[in-house]
Amino acid sequence: MKKTLLYSFTLTALAAIAWVSLPLSANIDKTQINAEAGNVARGAYLARASGCIACHTNIEAGGPALAGGAPLKTPFGTFYAPNLTTDKQHGIGNWTLEDFATALRSGISPEGSPYYPAFPYDFYTKLSDQDIADLWAAFQTVPSVNTASTPHELSFPFNVREGLNLWQSLFFKAGRYKPSEGEEEQFNRGKYLVESAAHCAACHSPRNLFGALDEDNSFAGSQSMLEGEGSIPAITPEALKAAGWSQSDLSYALKSGIKPDGDVFGGSMGEVVRDGTAFLQKQDLDAVAHYLLNRK
Repeated sequence: MKKTLLYSFTLTALAAIAWVSLPLSANIDKTQINAEAGNVARGAYLARASGCIACHTNIEAGGPALAGGAPLKTPFGTFYAPNLTTDKQHGIGNWTLEDFATALRSGISPEGSPYYPAFPYDFYTKLSDQDIADLWAAFQTVPSVNTASTPHELSFPFNVREGLNLWQSLFFKAGRYKPSEGEEEQFNRGKYLVESAAHCAACHSPRNLFGALDEDNSFAGSQSMLEGEGSIPAITPEALKAAGWSQSDLSYALKSGIKPDGDVFGGSMGEVVRDGTAFLQKQDLDAVAHYLLNRK
């Protein structure tokens, strides 16, 4: 009880500070996109790898593709992924490529409002200009769905969106992906997918009191932020090897959802496979597995 009260008091104070003194402090990356014309096929592939379909489609309710996601119940309240179809009223039909890039890379809406970090822009910030252009081209092919996004259901102080300006100032760092020098191509391809598009650390790393990733313990496992899901296992090289995972086992599991002992992934990981990694090419699955087992 005392911890909960302290938690609420601290966040309330931070939200108040942000409201008064940091209305324009969001970490906005204003870099323009310098890329070839977007490739729809590449963008659609990247959208699968990045979890866009899984999060922004209410699959269990039979919802249209990218028209809005199922509820995500967390300690902060319930989040709903918004409509990303080409609808001009309720979707992103009136956005520009630059609006799209700023949302993905900086967590800022076209209106200038910060997004909640339930949207993993702290990983998407590493996407290249060409990645952004390809994704944008793919999203332009999504049929319009005239359905309003469901508003988040958050209690005070979490519903004070202006407080996210301070959150971003404290915990968000914009920047592009950088390959590791001296490493082979497979390692760096896996690193790119794991640390950017697939944002594996978003679930497999612990978070601090304010919902920011504990970067000192990346991939070390955590209690899920999703209600009723329990713990999420560590996927450090040491943990994976201790559990008996090989590269081929891990690659196959990401494709099929089937673990080496014949059991299957459950919960949100099952959805990650069903709606995302099952669509990846074998060389990318192998690269992800190789990187997870050999990262330093």
